[in-house]
Amino acid sequence: MDEVQKRHRQELKELQARITQKKKSATKKTRKGVTDECAELERQLKEKQNLELSMVNGEGASNGQGEEIGIQEIAGSATESSITDVEPEPRTQHLTLSPQQSKNDQVRKPNRQKARLARRAAEQESIALQATEEAKSLPDLRQVESSAMRSHYSSKGLSEHEIRSDGHCLYAAVADQLTSRQYGLTPKPALRDFQQVITQPLMPQYQITRAVAASYIDHHREDFLPFLEEPLDQYLRKIRETGEWGGHLELLALAKAYDVDINVLQSSGHVERIGTGTGEAKRALWLSYYYHNFGLGEHYNSLRQAD
Repeated sequence: MDEVQKRHRQELKELQARITQKKKSATKKTRKGVTDECAELERQLKEKQNLELSMVNGEGASNGQGEEIGIQEIAGSATESSITDVEPEPRTQHLTLSPQQSKNDQVRKPNRQKARLARRAAEQESIALQATEEAKSLPDLRQVESSAMRSHYSSKGLSEHEIRSDGHCLYAAVADQLTSRQYGLTPKPALRDFQQVITQPLMPQYQITRAVAASYIDHHREDFLPFLEEPLDQYLRKIRETGEWGGHLELLALAKAYDVDINVLQSSGHVERIGTGTGEAKRALWLSYYYHNFGLGEHYNSLRQAD
């Protein structure tokens, strides 16, 4: 009996040493498998030792052969379990992933941001295609405007003299009307500083009408200040020195400075009459107003009497 207990203590000591070594060499991925394996080894050794003690005390199997076979089976199981010191269990091998496998798994994960951007790009492309298709079914506004203008010219006995499409078109169109109708570029009634307006011997005609418009507004500030969105001096400088477009205020100033009515024909057939307001002006100028036909946007041409 003492020999058996002594041997059992030695077996437990050896098993504890094996278990300690296994747990030290275990990684995070194999730790669970190693823990399960160690528990199984302890269970097998305890079962084997209990059986041996029972046999020594006469509580074992009914014959010696059965006892020997039982001991051999337990010993064989313990031996098979010890093999795991060299070869890891299949389950542990299956759970262990190489760095390359982990990297591949990460690559295969869907990128939600890229997917969202792709969907947005597809939606924008679809909207653009839809807009293109709708535009094909819309009328050509330039062609419609040109056709309407030609019809109005014919009904009113007018012909169009095209003015260069730039920021000076309004002033150039008015200058062409004044000279082609032989009204001249001298304001009537004459502005007090008109001679100072002509600063160059060969001053372009559109610069003269620009200077006249600026001078008239300057001399009648109270009539124009309520309609300005910037300081008057800055506004006048733009008229005199830049290519700033002209509009209704500049046409009104020119109509009053030259004592004429300025008729502006639009594609709808409507004629905007800008004049002195006295009804006494017998001289009239005709301009055409385009909204769609020119690259810079709004544009004025001069309308002369048809031959």
